[in-house]
Amino acid sequence: MTFVSITRQPKRVKAKFIGPFAIALVFIMCVFAITIYGIEARIRDQDLAERSAAVAKLFAQKLEKDTNLMMATMRAMMTNDATENAFRHRDRDGLARYGGPLFHTLRDDHRITHLYLTRPDLVNFYRFHSPDEFGDTIDRVTMKQAQSSQTAAHGLELGGLGTLTLRMVMPWRKNNELLGYIEVGEEIEHLIDEIQRSLSVDLLVLAGKQYLSLEQWQRGQTLMKRSGDWDRFSTHATLAQTTEQLPAALDDRLLAKLLAGLSAEIRDRGRSLHLAIVPLEDAGKRHIGDLVVMRDITALESTFQWSIAAVTLISLLVAGGVLGIFYLALDRVERDYRRQHDLEHQLLHLDTEHRRILQMEKLSALGTMVGGIAHQLNNPLVGVVNLVQLAEREVGDPVRTRELLQEIRSAGEDCRAFVKRMLAFSKVSCFESKPTPMASLIEDTVLLFRQTENKHLPVEVRLPDEPVVLTVDPILMRHALFNLLVNAAQATTDEGAIVISLAREDDPVRGVPGWSLAVSDHGRGMPPEVMEKVFVPFYTTRSDGTGLGLPVVQHVVLLHNGQVTVSSEPERGTRIALWLPDVLPEVLPDPSRNEPGPA
Repeated sequence: MTFVSITRQPKRVKAKFIGPFAIALVFIMCVFAITIYGIEARIRDQDLAERSAAVAKLFAQKLEKDTNLMMATMRAMMTNDATENAFRHRDRDGLARYGGPLFHTLRDDHRITHLYLTRPDLVNFYRFHSPDEFGDTIDRVTMKQAQSSQTAAHGLELGGLGTLTLRMVMPWRKNNELLGYIEVGEEIEHLIDEIQRSLSVDLLVLAGKQYLSLEQWQRGQTLMKRSGDWDRFSTHATLAQTTEQLPAALDDRLLAKLLAGLSAEIRDRGRSLHLAIVPLEDAGKRHIGDLVVMRDITALESTFQWSIAAVTLISLLVAGGVLGIFYLALDRVERDYRRQHDLEHQLLHLDTEHRRILQMEKLSALGTMVGGIAHQLNNPLVGVVNLVQLAEREVGDPVRTRELLQEIRSAGEDCRAFVKRMLAFSKVSCFESKPTPMASLIEDTVLLFRQTENKHLPVEVRLPDEPVVLTVDPILMRHALFNLLVNAAQATTDEGAIVISLAREDDPVRGVPGWSLAVSDHGRGMPPEVMEKVFVPFYTTRSDGTGLGLPVVQHVVLLHNGQVTVSSEPERGTRIALWLPDVLPEVLPDPSRNEPGPA
């Protein structure tokens, strides 16, 4: 007999799932953090782009506003008769006397820094902001545009002294006579200060060095008391700025990145700055310089960092909670799994023990059977031996010797009869089934029973109306039915009838259709302790019984793929039913492989 033992430990469910789940949560959080950072970076870039566009728009609006102011100033001067006569007669003293106060008012109140009167041949006649300089030819773009179109022209112009000036030039005509040209200009430093206050960004004005001369630029810085920086960048000179000190990280490499249309983030003195470029064009549509927009995002970045920290903390708490819930769920699953594993282990152990007990019961039954056989054979054999010894002593008495030999023969007959019963029991396993009418089988068996039974008990047969034909071995079935009738007769103490019934009945366990052949008596019945052993070979409650009747019946029914049921009540009788299927299965146990006697 083979015993199976379980040595494999149950799987650790938590160990297989909690690690990958934690890694997945960390991965999701990392992706979430990276995504949030990318979104925040795009928002900052978009905001800076919007600020830069707002700078360009506001700068253009302020230029337009100041241009309208210059236009009004020019018209006011051209309607002043005294100024017109002085300019017509080329009277410099008159111009200073009549136009000087107006220029000082414009300079003090409206930041007008340049006021020119130029002759029709473009030779400067009078500079109100610098009266001692005159007689030079004015060949700036706005002047040439006004000369060619004879209408007002305006726009930014980069002067040789390093000044970035908004200029407006208008022809001065009287009665279709061109008196000359009037020009008004203002430097734009105040515009970037206004933009800085309006949009909360710092600005840096850069001019391309290809449009400037170092000597003139230095002269202009000294003359106008400015502190521009020529050497900071290799391609640009700084003209004006709204911050006292430029960031140290703003160098040629960073400027090249900004000029390429990209934005940049730098750290400067504990601040986070976001930088972008707005190009500057002069009146001739030349790219003469750039506005560097610097936005301080320190507070925004701090808020974002705190938000990220809060979101990360909340995410960690949520992830920890989810992980904890998942851990508890897995722990419960693992406990259930271990409980199931232990239960399976116990069931397997019980199954092994059950098999061992069955084996012991089989060995015990075999021992009982062998003991019974030995007992049945031993008694007559002892008698034979004793009789032989007596016969040896009585050799001289022929009569006595014949008597002893007769007794020896009788004991031998008993042994032979017992061996024949055993051989008949072993041959029960050999059968040949065929379609058999059950009514005739029952009738033949009852007739044989009545011929051999001494009590002449009545037998009542209850058959269905329709003929019943079953595939059975008729010899074995008659033998089984005969044994049941003999047992019923032996159990009946009065004149009660024995009842044989055949009725359709399905197998209650398998649900297979079949028939129930039952034999009932009205005898003394059997107690429970006897019913438990009725199918044990050689077990009997009668002194003259062999204990093989019901085991033979059970063996015959099992060969037909049927089953035997016994019901009995003390003093009320016993009913033994043989359930047989309608059709025998195609494959039946090989009878030659069965050991003699029932299992």
